[in-house]
Amino acid sequence: MSEQTDEVAVPAANLQVDPIRVLVVDDHALFRRGLQMVLEQEPDIEVVGEASDGSEAVETAANTLPDIVLMDVRMPKRGGIDACTAIHDAVPSAKIIMLTISDEEADLYDAIKAGAMGYLLKEISIEEVASAIRAVHGGQSLISPSMASKLLTEFAAMVKKTDDRQQVPTPRLTDREMEVLKLVAKGLNNRDIAKQLFISENTVKNHIRNILEKLQLHSRMEAGVYAVREKLLEIT
Repeated sequence: MSEQTDEVAVPAANLQVDPIRVLVVDDHALFRRGLQMVLEQEPDIEVVGEASDGSEAVETAANTLPDIVLMDVRMPKRGGIDACTAIHDAVPSAKIIMLTISDEEADLYDAIKAGAMGYLLKEISIEEVASAIRAVHGGQSLISPSMASKLLTEFAAMVKKTDDRQQVPTPRLTDREMEVLKLVAKGLNNRDIAKQLFISENTVKNHIRNILEKLQLHSRMEAGVYAVREKLLEIT
């Protein structure tokens, strides 16, 4: 007579992920409200606060600790680019996306220098804003296509200007760090870099952290600017 064993069902692990915490900053109340209403329909996004200018944004960010800050560039009292730097100091983990009508190259470059991870024009759809939030939260950098072409043009000009300036010795990166930096400049995310170099995503993150520390940079996007300026990436 064979023994019968009862199988015990094991409940599936709770895989619920915390929603992405978003702070919306814009001096137009109707725009803030409309964006908030739409984003709140996304199950993986939570709007934790809003602000009408850069000064209020810094204070609200310190109180709410957002994962993502959606911020206009030009606002009264304190602009978004200046606030970007202050928010990085107050909440280093926050990633900032500039969402603006400004298609001025100077605003784009200043935003990158201030540590912004994205620069999107308000002409994009609300659905694209939600996707951008997820992408930047996942470690990617995003620029509106029309601004990206301007950025590449400026990169080329920066490379030419470099030839006329006295060169300052740059910190030495390892061969692997150089490989990672080139792939970052090409727009690859951590997962794709890991696959291409046959290393883990955590190793990629460590390399990027070391690169930013050595070069005294604030973001992946700024590292991309550096890679082009130092002629590590061919511009076509």
